[in-house]
Amino acid sequence: MDKNMYKINRENVLEKIKDNSIVVLFAGKAPKKTGDESYPFTPNRNFYYLTGIKEEEHVLVMSKLNGVKNSCLFIKDIDEELEKWVGKSIRKDEAISLAEVEEVKFKSQFENEIHRLLTMKEEINLYLDLDRLSANSDDTISHKYAQKVVSKYPQVRVNNIYSIIGECRLVKSEKEVENIKKAIEITKSGIELLMKEAKAGIKEYELEAYFDFNCKTKGVNDLAFTTIAAAGKNATILHYVDNNTELKNDDLILFDLGAQYNCYNADISRTFPVNGKFTERQKEVYNAVLRVNEEIISLIKPGVKYKEINDKATELIAEECIKLGLIEDKKDVRKYYYHSIGHSLGMDTHDIETPHRNITFVPGVVFTVEPGIYIEEECIGIRIEDDILVTEDGNINLSKDIIKSVEDIEKFMNKEF
Repeated sequence: MDKNMYKINRENVLEKIKDNSIVVLFAGKAPKKTGDESYPFTPNRNFYYLTGIKEEEHVLVMSKLNGVKNSCLFIKDIDEELEKWVGKSIRKDEAISLAEVEEVKFKSQFENEIHRLLTMKEEINLYLDLDRLSANSDDTISHKYAQKVVSKYPQVRVNNIYSIIGECRLVKSEKEVENIKKAIEITKSGIELLMKEAKAGIKEYELEAYFDFNCKTKGVNDLAFTTIAAAGKNATILHYVDNNTELKNDDLILFDLGAQYNCYNADISRTFPVNGKFTERQKEVYNAVLRVNEEIISLIKPGVKYKEINDKATELIAEECIKLGLIEDKKDVRKYYYHSIGHSLGMDTHDIETPHRNITFVPGVVFTVEPGIYIEEECIGIRIEDDILVTEDGNINLSKDIIKSVEDIEKFMNKEF
């Protein structure tokens, strides 16, 4: 990744905040799993977006005071004894080189430095990442820090930086798109391996393991999300992740999966027959979903609103469901299609979007298109998902090389390897 990208990202964020403001972003810390074991660490994505650093416990402080901008990274204090057990943490010169920040200090200096910054003005703004998934979500490090600051510094106005960074993250740079393309490339080879190894009698998780193996051998340490490997009736459950049912000869299996590369994600869905041959009914439903997938992709371009394509997708799927004999009235489509057409994609699989997802497509946005039809009574669930880059004059399907026509799937699955 081009280290200059992180400096540019910080400059873009600082341009959007008020003067006399401080931004504090925490890398995070892996929560305890059990005993002396922790869950695998993954950095707060907004911290990573502005630093490129994947280690836990570091803190980024950005300031904009009287129009003067500055970035300081507070790294963990060096504990050489601990490093014999867990490995070395980043050093000052390494942090400066990677993130291109103006200053690097140790975390033991953080509280004094923050105190100095927060007391420089009679009134000052403090921006924190205060994203909360729901009202009952646990407090993050940032939420707890906000409470601490409010109790000590009544002159400080606490603001949420989440949507401001989200606005920046929505439009991807060339470097970011290259990372997404690499994640898709790895995902493509994994899907092809799944098609090669599919057979009746094995469990969903056994087939899923081939995708994990493919990703590991290509340097992927983390997936975009927990893989959905759903055969037969299981594919009508949107977020089915048990992945423990035995595959039957006449099943379709739906895979919704993605590799992660440099913290950037692929998100692909493909559905194929376990035995390599669609039944006539499976083919009929599959082609209905494929037509919607291709029609919606063709509509994505700058100036088009998310709501327009979402409404259009619902209308098209309703028409296909009528043709399939599933419904008689379009208003009943939600029985067989119960999600939206897609979402922004980037460092998060469901990447940050503007409030209420009311986005207008502009060049640099990467968006998924994932129509589906789910017929529980027929044990058929089909979703076809591609990752689309909005360009100046239209779009590019970044996942166009992952086969998805009935003919190509059957040809691929029935050839000798």
